[in-house]
Amino acid sequence: RMVAAVLAGLSLLSLLTCGYLAWGSRRGGAGEAPRNLLGEEPAAGAPRSQPHIVFILADDQGFRDVGYHGSEIRTPTLDKLAAEGVKLENYYVQPMCTPSRSQLITGKYQIHTGLQHSIIRPTQPNCLPLDNVTLPQKLKEAGYSTHMVGKWHLGFYRRECMPTQRGFDSFFGSLLGSGDYYTHFKCDSPGICGYDLYENDNAAWDHDNGIYSTQMYTQKVQQILASHNPRKPIFLYIAYQAVHSPLQAPGRYFEHYRSINNINRRRYAAMLACLDEAINNVTLALRKYGYYENSIIIYSSDNGGQPMAGGSNWPLRGSKGTYWEGGIRAVGFVHSPLLKNKGSVCKELVHITDWFPTLITLAEGQIDEDIQLDGYDVWETISEGRRSPRVDILHNIDPIYTKAKNGSWAAGYGIWNTAIQSAIRVNHWKLLTGNPGYSDWVPPQAFSNAGPNRWHNERVSWSAGKTVWLFNITADPYERVDLSARHPEVVKQLLRRLSQFNKTAVPVRYPPKDPRSNPKLNGGVWGPWFKEDEKKKKSDKSKSANKQKKSKSKKKAN
Repeated sequence: RMVAAVLAGLSLLSLLTCGYLAWGSRRGGAGEAPRNLLGEEPAAGAPRSQPHIVFILADDQGFRDVGYHGSEIRTPTLDKLAAEGVKLENYYVQPMCTPSRSQLITGKYQIHTGLQHSIIRPTQPNCLPLDNVTLPQKLKEAGYSTHMVGKWHLGFYRRECMPTQRGFDSFFGSLLGSGDYYTHFKCDSPGICGYDLYENDNAAWDHDNGIYSTQMYTQKVQQILASHNPRKPIFLYIAYQAVHSPLQAPGRYFEHYRSINNINRRRYAAMLACLDEAINNVTLALRKYGYYENSIIIYSSDNGGQPMAGGSNWPLRGSKGTYWEGGIRAVGFVHSPLLKNKGSVCKELVHITDWFPTLITLAEGQIDEDIQLDGYDVWETISEGRRSPRVDILHNIDPIYTKAKNGSWAAGYGIWNTAIQSAIRVNHWKLLTGNPGYSDWVPPQAFSNAGPNRWHNERVSWSAGKTVWLFNITADPYERVDLSARHPEVVKQLLRRLSQFNKTAVPVRYPPKDPRSNPKLNGGVWGPWFKEDEKKKKSDKSKSANKQKKSKSKKKAN
């Protein structure tokens, strides 16, 4: 009771101190022009010329799975880079692969691209909508050479969806969400299997040498840096496959982790150790080839860890695929000689959509006024320790996710149907509705046994019919005390905010699978299968057939 009382007090205090009733007064970053485009002098700590931008995206790295968050897994490179840069300790991404990647590359929430449900499946005729301007396209306009190495996972059913058609000068990596680290093969279902390693727009059979993907991608990055002129700005997007399943790693990385009994955790640790070494090799290459002094390195995980696949989000609640903090609060930092406040911790609110306007501004690019962004320019927040322009995050609204059985409009005070899965953060408050997903806390001792063991997990059995949760995340980052019954007025305010966001949502893009996607029909390779010419031929045939029918009917009538 005492804990709940204290949290309630802090919650009420947050209303007064953070302008809770005036959310709209501070919003505006989404449509604002960059500072340097308004004729203002560059802020202190801002780079004097276009910086080299290196964005490193890890896959499925848990919140605890970095040395400086107390992990038993050694990550000396990440620890050093973060300690010398700015650690982002109030940093959010999306709970799964495609959503985070789409928001990074567009600066828009999922509800504004139609990708608000799940991920893009290999057999779906779906991709990041072509009418969305991408980060590499804007950087290319600003004079950057743009290169992507690693996992795409934003769709490929037609050629126009490929990375090289979305702003990247070169692409080397995989199109799907996962696959074998050595053979680069992926089976989506029995009999639906294919090769998934590309160089630009073609299958990279020549690179199929059985090299572990983390090391192979790092070698490619080194080649790009060696061949590029460091006097010209470069954007490198390195989206490592690690540490996503399948859990595979070269033998020598297991050396320090023989004592971990849980086989999944042991393999995961070895994979992360290899990833840490790879990032060290990338930073050495930046120094060796003359990029480092004018570079900005951003490191981020794409979502929380998956405990059943070795990842740990302790002490946060939940896991990958959920809207609990363990699914969306990520490891992240910025390392750069251009930072003003090096060696600091940023506790201001930052979201993955913010990189789009932030990086375009740093690159001296232009953000078109008609682009309705959900991200903010947060460079001054990170570099100088200023307040974040962001006061809210729409974690998501997914109208087609499995509805909560007991959700209703009545439970949402007639404002919102609480059967719908949604989550929103405003200042200190976080609201969840519907079915938020797996909600256990998984402590380190849960990995002490040889196999997956939930015996040590902390579970909460909610009262029957519950479909609304409210937390003060600043006071209770572990989501242990639900305040929804205590503060119904706050719940109503956040439900209204959800309703406002929902009015701007575009229809969900989640088509059924297309049998033409089978790699067997494409030379054993996962790749574009939809051909515009075929569609035109079919439409032309149907038009001619209709004309013939009409002419026949006219003759009969005559």
